[in-house]
Amino acid sequence: MTTPRSLAASPARPARPGRPVRILRAASAVLASFLAFLTVAIVLGAYVPSIPKAGVIGPVLGGQYPFHTALLALVAAGLAALAWRAGLVRWGRVVTGVSTLCTVGALVIGGIQFQAAREAGVDISLGQVFTELSYPAAKPDATETFASPEGEPLRVDAYLPAKAPGKRTPAVVLAHAGGFHTFDKNDLRGTGRWLADHGVAVFAVDYRLAGPDRPTWDKAPQDLVSAMGWVQRNADVYGVDGARISLGGMSAGGTLAMNTAYRLQNGTIKAAEGATPAPPASVIGFYPGTDVAQMWEDDVAGTREAAQMYTGGTPKQYPDRYREVSPPSDVRPGLPRTLLVVGDRDRSARPETVTGLGDALRKQGVDVEVKELPFADHAFDDAYGSLTSQTSRQILLDFLLADAR
Repeated sequence: MTTPRSLAASPARPARPGRPVRILRAASAVLASFLAFLTVAIVLGAYVPSIPKAGVIGPVLGGQYPFHTALLALVAAGLAALAWRAGLVRWGRVVTGVSTLCTVGALVIGGIQFQAAREAGVDISLGQVFTELSYPAAKPDATETFASPEGEPLRVDAYLPAKAPGKRTPAVVLAHAGGFHTFDKNDLRGTGRWLADHGVAVFAVDYRLAGPDRPTWDKAPQDLVSAMGWVQRNADVYGVDGARISLGGMSAGGTLAMNTAYRLQNGTIKAAEGATPAPPASVIGFYPGTDVAQMWEDDVAGTREAAQMYTGGTPKQYPDRYREVSPPSDVRPGLPRTLLVVGDRDRSARPETVTGLGDALRKQGVDVEVKELPFADHAFDDAYGSLTSQTSRQILLDFLLADAR
């Protein structure tokens, strides 16, 4: 008995996967593709910020959440491997390889930031890295009205260290970010609570915000003058050493703080009412806009709109206003000790402008520290638990405590 030639030559065909397997394979492929594309954009943008669009999201997500990005890339690699084993061989190999590279790239970012944190003396909390993704729900110990210019009440949140008999603490008045026209003191609650828990009293203040028809270039600095005066007058109430009150802020708040502090030291700004307060013991600018005219020229992430609302017009219309509100205009010998902190991926407050201000201060003999944080974009401390945020808080604490000694 013989087997027909046609039957003998036909290889056995593998059984076609059932419908559930095909659906699972397709779902894995689609999800893996999406996650791989996302993590490629994040990691590539973090390393090469000049790439359009990816260079915007990469430094933010990759810089603030490198370990979360690595986990997403690992999930993409796992799903791609499942699809590969289920029959999508070529596609699965490519996506698995790409996702694995993204995992490594994200972990390298995290490793560099981890090393920077260790060098800064941070007591690193990996739990915070994964759980504190935004501002914590901290509450101030007291909220008061420190001034009411033009009938507009301005409030201050006080975050206070535990009282120690006979001991007075250093303090810092902090101005919030927001391009001179948005946000409020509540954005400082995480930093305020943490500093207070580590021995520094924090007074987070509001100031009059600019609007399309409401420039505040001559008002917001006066509000910080009022805040400094109020804290100095109430130093005994809050157990603060009146000679160790610093002034600082984040982004536009940092610009405003430096501008106000330097002008107080130079005698070019006075209190609108009552006695003018003493200049602050030191000054802090976190990712500040240094030259407001340059903010207008660069026009990055709303900086032109912010500068124009704040001053009421363009640098060509109001050159004197732009010069008056820009900290470099007041650089001269004898200014208070200054701390400048910026991310090396910041597009709004470009690192070279911040380091340039630091160089100008040094040339005038001012004691200045400039810290450039790796893989960090603007407002890097928004992600409260990130390694960069933990590092920046430690840098700020060390600066304030060193100033107190």
